[in-house]
Amino acid sequence: MSLADLTFDQWRSFDLSTARQVAQQAADLAGGRVVTVEVVEHLGARMHRVRIERNAQEFALVPGGTVTLGFNLDTWQPTSEQATDYQESLEEGFGYGPDLRAHLGLVLSPRRHVTLATVLMAVEDENLTESPTDMPAVLAARGLRMPSSDEWEHACGAGAGTLFRWGNDCPLDRIPYDDPTGPQHRPNALGLRIAYDTYRTELTSDVTAVHGGDGGESACGGYGHLLGWLPLATANRNPFLATEFVYSPEGEEMYEDFSTRPVLAL
Repeated sequence: MSLADLTFDQWRSFDLSTARQVAQQAADLAGGRVVTVEVVEHLGARMHRVRIERNAQEFALVPGGTVTLGFNLDTWQPTSEQATDYQESLEEGFGYGPDLRAHLGLVLSPRRHVTLATVLMAVEDENLTESPTDMPAVLAARGLRMPSSDEWEHACGAGAGTLFRWGNDCPLDRIPYDDPTGPQHRPNALGLRIAYDTYRTELTSDVTAVHGGDGGESACGGYGHLLGWLPLATANRNPFLATEFVYSPEGEEMYEDFSTRPVLAL
């Protein structure tokens, strides 16, 4: 079996010895070295995190296969506190729908199944050094590429179907900027530092979406607490920010404020 065909379900079934063998195989393919293989608890079962260093940059192993992405609004019910917080934001002129469910339906990707290859993905996002249209060539010169939106979302949630990578709840007495010890600062299940700061704006190969933050817009605009956290939601693609600002002429001139998370194919 090619390592690129490794599935997320297979990966979760491996013992530590097998995980170490796969990690070494990935490192050999990447021309790097294994930094760590550790056991973590994820979705009620054991899973392994692998970090590989290549050219002074750390990557995490992201198993693929056929995976489920998007947020299922049909099976989700907001808490009364979340619904109230959104209504307060709506009264201040923020929000895209008459209620929280309608708002989420406009900004989150729908539930779906996709098939992805196993890849190595950078543990940290990095600021763009050229415009979004020129970054693919910049990364290709390093043997890398931008992730797809599906790859980013899968890597962030790692199989979790919750609103955020850590669950469905978030503090409603503060925004992420005011929460230095909040859940967003913990590495995710695959060891990535991802969806951790709403002031970040991660770009992928999909020009209709941005991920992991909104450039701080929700923190500076008085949006309210829940709307202040939602840019960190796994399935939030911030479509309005992407089309109306990031990929507009104004956004093209501010590319240094955006980032991407390089991917190394196996």
